[in-house]
Amino acid sequence: MKRLLCLWIALLAILPGCNDRLDLEDMSIGLMMGIDLDENDRLVYYLSSPVFNKEAKRKDEENEVTSSTTVQSEKKLDGLTTALTVRGKVQVLLLGKRLLQQADWFPLLDVAFRDTKFTVNARVVAVDGPISEVIHFHPKDKPSLPEHLSKLIDTANERNITVKTTLQELHRQMYERGTTPSISEIKKVNDIEVKGTALLNEQGKYVSLITRQENTLLQILQRKTKEDLSMTVSIPQKQPDGGMIKKKLTILPEKLKLQVNSAYNEGRFEFDIIVRISFSLVEKQFPRFTVLSSPKLEKIINEELEKECLSLIAKFQKAQIDPIGLGLHARAYHNAQWKEVQDHWGEALARSVIRVTFQTEITKLGPVP
Repeated sequence: MKRLLCLWIALLAILPGCNDRLDLEDMSIGLMMGIDLDENDRLVYYLSSPVFNKEAKRKDEENEVTSSTTVQSEKKLDGLTTALTVRGKVQVLLLGKRLLQQADWFPLLDVAFRDTKFTVNARVVAVDGPISEVIHFHPKDKPSLPEHLSKLIDTANERNITVKTTLQELHRQMYERGTTPSISEIKKVNDIEVKGTALLNEQGKYVSLITRQENTLLQILQRKTKEDLSMTVSIPQKQPDGGMIKKKLTILPEKLKLQVNSAYNEGRFEFDIIVRISFSLVEKQFPRFTVLSSPKLEKIINEELEKECLSLIAKFQKAQIDPIGLGLHARAYHNAQWKEVQDHWGEALARSVIRVTFQTEITKLGPVP
């Protein structure tokens, strides 16, 4: 009798939780969301959701509305669908490049951080061109677009082609004075292609795009490299040979260590960045019978990587941005001087002296001489 009574009490405790149940057929679960500016500078919100109705010919639907706030856009989207709009499962958040070129766009995401049901693990992606071209794209030989895009960004990040920035990480970067934001960037041509990494300034305004090779260097400097890391280095040629084959080396780092030393002299910061890499040689695109000793190859690789890295850092200093996070190092080791420039760290970084040294070691030359 006591067991039966306990069972009834347990059932009574569980059953009231079913009052707010929603069936999948009654929900429009947004898996991909986009925010853009149209030609008249009006905010346009996009939402892509799967369709669970068996009678529907298409398995996903896309809607767009113009609205001045994110909350109001949700209400307008509810007026376009036969189901209740739910955004707690968003996998990809698309931000139009025209929107990112405005300095005051970040408050549009305020509701995402206030709503406990809104996921903060969505990948934040910049779109070069209208978002409408991306969100209405239906590749026949690929999975649903939200799944395709999320896997595309994850794979590109694993290959060190671009960064992977979630909503939560973007929030940290925007409010952290010692660094500036960086997000993935895509473009729709014939297919959707990852172009590289979009760099933003302290206000979140779009500054520039860095290429895939530059992104590899950025992730090395950020200490965020993935396992599948390969780098191609161009070998200087004294005389152009006019042929289609250019002298290049591709290396596969096996061990990578980064060290940052800093100082503060004569009113400006100084940073010495030392990158130590042990690598195997996976490609040597040289003319026949060209043989270079390991020390000679190491010297060439060091010089080329240093040149590329310093060129990339010069872009950062010119734009007064710090995606590397050198401001975090300055705050940790030179706190008194940091406090004087923390409100305008970009300007202080532009005046800083930054030196980069690569120390490489070939561990495997491969079976081919």
